[in-house]
Amino acid sequence: MDPTAELGTNVAIGPYSVIEANVILGDNTAIGNHVTVCENTTIGQDCRIFHSSSIGEIPQDLKFGGEKTKTVVGDKTTIRECVTVNRGTNALGVTQIGSDCLLMASVHVAHDCIVGDHVIMANMATLGGHVEIGDWASLGGGVLVHQFCRIGVHAFIGGGFRAVQDVPPFILAAGEPLSFGGINKIGLKRRGFSKEEQKTIKYLYQLFFRSELNRNEAFKKIESEIESSQYKDQILEFIHSSERGII
Repeated sequence: MDPTAELGTNVAIGPYSVIEANVILGDNTAIGNHVTVCENTTIGQDCRIFHSSSIGEIPQDLKFGGEKTKTVVGDKTTIRECVTVNRGTNALGVTQIGSDCLLMASVHVAHDCIVGDHVIMANMATLGGHVEIGDWASLGGGVLVHQFCRIGVHAFIGGGFRAVQDVPPFILAAGEPLSFGGINKIGLKRRGFSKEEQKTIKYLYQLFFRSELNRNEAFKKIESEIESSQYKDQILEFIHSSERGII
């Protein structure tokens, strides 16, 4: 362990693990065996990192020039075996994983990604650089997300599929190419969304994805005919701000 590393109380570090310079490990965090926590990485409280993971290594990006960047992991996040998380580049300066997340075995999070709170990434899910994952999103096993894509809050992507465009909030996405498969009804119910809120979200997406209107016409109809709500505003802002386009 590097002498500049800062360890909170009740931190456990397993055999053959390496803790590099300027690492911060929060209280009650447990590091398994054969783990490398690379320089300028901050791990929050009550985290578990299982064996053979690499957190905060330099990016797999040929443009990376050795600049000083960092990796941040929130509280109560579990990182399973053989997960790799790369630090940021000059573009953003940080790779960030939120609190209360679960990254299952062999997940990869590339440079400059921002992963929100309560996110689940199943085994071998892979994020390209600069990906943004909203709170409560879930990625099935083997999901591939293209660089610069965004995954909206409470979205679910089925296992084995790939996202090359933005996936908007509250929906299920599956298929090749990836497409709208309805709202994430089970996830929304589990998180306390009322039937009326689910009905509003469902109707909005039926207009956008499944009406005879083109998407610009659907967007205008949604703006003019559906009453304002936090969910409507959230969805429209996500769609309007998309740079890669919507699935």
